[in-house]
Amino acid sequence: MTDAPPSWKTRWSRPLGRVLDHVVYNTAVAGRENIPARGPVVFAANHLSYLDGPVMVGASSRYMHVMVRHDMFKGFLGWVLHASGQIPVNRAGDRAALQHAKAVLGRGDCVGILPEGTRGTGDAASMNGGVAWLALNSGAAVVPVAILGTRHTGEHRDTIPAPRRRLHVVFGEPFTLTREPGVSGRVSMDRATETIRLRLAAHIAGAQTATGQDLPADDDLSSMHKGQQP
Repeated sequence: MTDAPPSWKTRWSRPLGRVLDHVVYNTAVAGRENIPARGPVVFAANHLSYLDGPVMVGASSRYMHVMVRHDMFKGFLGWVLHASGQIPVNRAGDRAALQHAKAVLGRGDCVGILPEGTRGTGDAASMNGGVAWLALNSGAAVVPVAILGTRHTGEHRDTIPAPRRRLHVVFGEPFTLTREPGVSGRVSMDRATETIRLRLAAHIAGAQTATGQDLPADDDLSSMHKGQQP
């Protein structure tokens, strides 16, 4: 991919996401009214399993391009991801992917990102800086997204839930970030990252209370399969 994916590619990814949400699984969606009807939006979601991105796409009222780990773009799945306008990103550091996402936001479209970086307990205890860079450099609204039920306690990170499991997607209130005057770019980035992390963590905690669905209580199973990487 040499430039930002065109918006028309997302036109069939959301219907597929809705089939996943409401035919394959039993997904409850809340907070859709919090999604801005127009203008650039960064959807920042927690990360539990492989399903999180597609489930978020199907639940949203806006089409979006999701930033997906680059090594998923192989074989048939890779073709689907490219054809549906998703953005490959190398977690080791990928300035080009961020520029592609910024271009998407610059034309008033939406980007989905799982800023925890790896599948885990999904509590937003840590976060990479890509989401803050996008928010600060695009002026886009950030919408925190809590995804619950895609992995339960005792399930490995690679587990695909059985059909008809109850899932929850909760969209939080949007907010925007600006660079702080009189501080360095690095400090602004660090502060913005922490602001997003705290907002997302609080939103996830509130979503657990509202839905009655807890996050998985363990993350140690990820290391039990021959040192498998997330």
